[in-house]
Amino acid sequence: MSGRNAPEAPTALAPKRRAAARLTEKKRADQAKKLSLSDYLQKILTARVYDVAVETPLELARNLSKRIHNEVFLKREDSQQVFSFKLRGAYNKMAHLSSEQLQRGVICASAGNHAQGVALGAKRLGCKAMIVMPETTPRLKIDAVKALGGAVVLHGESYSDAYAHALELEQQHGLTFVHPFDDPDVIAGQGTIGMEILRQHPGPIDAVFVAIGGGGLISGVAAYIKAVRPEIKVIGVQMTDSDAMIRSVKAGKRVSLPDVGLFSDGTAVKQVGIETFRLTRELVDDFMTVDTDAVCAAIKDVFQDTRSILEPAGALAVAAVKQYVDKHQIKGQTLVAIACGANMNFDRLRFVAERADVGEEREALLAVTIPEERGSFKRFCQVIGPRSVTEFNYRISDEKRAHVFVGIATTQRGESTTLTNSFSRQGFDAIDLTHDELAKLHLRHMVGGRSVLASDERLYRFVFPERPGALMKFLSSLHPGWNISLFHYRNQGSDYGRILVGIQVPRKDKKAFREFLDTLAYPCVDETDNPAYRLFLR
Repeated sequence: MSGRNAPEAPTALAPKRRAAARLTEKKRADQAKKLSLSDYLQKILTARVYDVAVETPLELARNLSKRIHNEVFLKREDSQQVFSFKLRGAYNKMAHLSSEQLQRGVICASAGNHAQGVALGAKRLGCKAMIVMPETTPRLKIDAVKALGGAVVLHGESYSDAYAHALELEQQHGLTFVHPFDDPDVIAGQGTIGMEILRQHPGPIDAVFVAIGGGGLISGVAAYIKAVRPEIKVIGVQMTDSDAMIRSVKAGKRVSLPDVGLFSDGTAVKQVGIETFRLTRELVDDFMTVDTDAVCAAIKDVFQDTRSILEPAGALAVAAVKQYVDKHQIKGQTLVAIACGANMNFDRLRFVAERADVGEEREALLAVTIPEERGSFKRFCQVIGPRSVTEFNYRISDEKRAHVFVGIATTQRGESTTLTNSFSRQGFDAIDLTHDELAKLHLRHMVGGRSVLASDERLYRFVFPERPGALMKFLSSLHPGWNISLFHYRNQGSDYGRILVGIQVPRKDKKAFREFLDTLAYPCVDETDNPAYRLFLR
């Protein structure tokens, strides 16, 4: 489930393109609305996926199961030849096309696994495939599609641009559009995963956890499970910053998100499908959201059990299993997590490794203030005791007090709070920063940057799309009237770059500064009142 392989709401498209997109969606909806659960069961049972897909293993995650006292099985879709489940639905759709349609060829818009699935399916069926990808698509993914015989067309900066252009090319060349999720044949192809799970584990299963992007995977899996063994819970999982399906189900209609987080790029969908929304709303028992740190920890968990590295979207279900067990305090149940993809960008591993221990709460990050007096550091060490220190940052900045940023290895959830209280009982002011985004992203790398010269400083975190020239574009957009007093940037190998900026803004310019921020095309967070900033940088 990697890449921008799910269409966003076409809100920014030109009027003609918007009309074409609406017409296409309406046509798909009209074709699908008459399909019942039994219709989907028949489509799944007769799906043609095994010309290109394999029946993937259902493996017991022994270490994770032992640690959380439940049997956790991993459905290893990451072991498909394109390292994702996407080829199932793509091929099933294409295998049901007429010989005339195949002769004309197919088209799709994608920057990830769906593109590879369509290209592979076209190669197997002997038809041409045109793949429209954003110009910002990493070269690795473009080369992977070309290696499978796909004709790549680069267009626009986002999936929305590529999707709209693909619709135009579909009409111009008489091609058949292969949607990444909102199509009954695609849904049925993904539903074969549910069929395999129940065949591979005929015994009791309490719940199956499924990542949600556009909704094709969970719609297919839920359709099969609820038709055959309705007692099994189907639980959908989304990122906290990409929860279009959850919001849509709550609202009773499809909701379009203005922005989505791209750490889990395979599930970064602004608007879910028409048919996938209908099925998910009717069939899915519950929903959960997980955050970035939890997903990083889940990637590490799967690696320790399988020595395989999932992409973020592929690990959503595993993160949710752990969260579900912790929330409901259950033991002895049988839980299945679909590991749906492993197209991980290598450069992102550094970020995952840094955040995994925090996500599992195996590391506590604390800001501790120590009196600059004899014996205080010894007392500080006594509080830490036999625990391992994972990080220690200090720079003298005051004659009476020292502010220390410290990372401490922990063994159980909630231990960071226990540590904070232990320091407080010894007379040290302590702040738990374990879940503080500013501390985890920036401050741990730049502690000790106080300056008496930084008067009237305002601190902001900015997020911008990570592509060549993006940093300079950001810098050139900053207003020349205010001095930059702090700047921190580190490339984390992800799709979005993060910058921390201190800007000196006199009180008389507050209104003008606010207006300036409103004109910037970058999301930002005001961190001026963040306690970690005031301790270490202000």
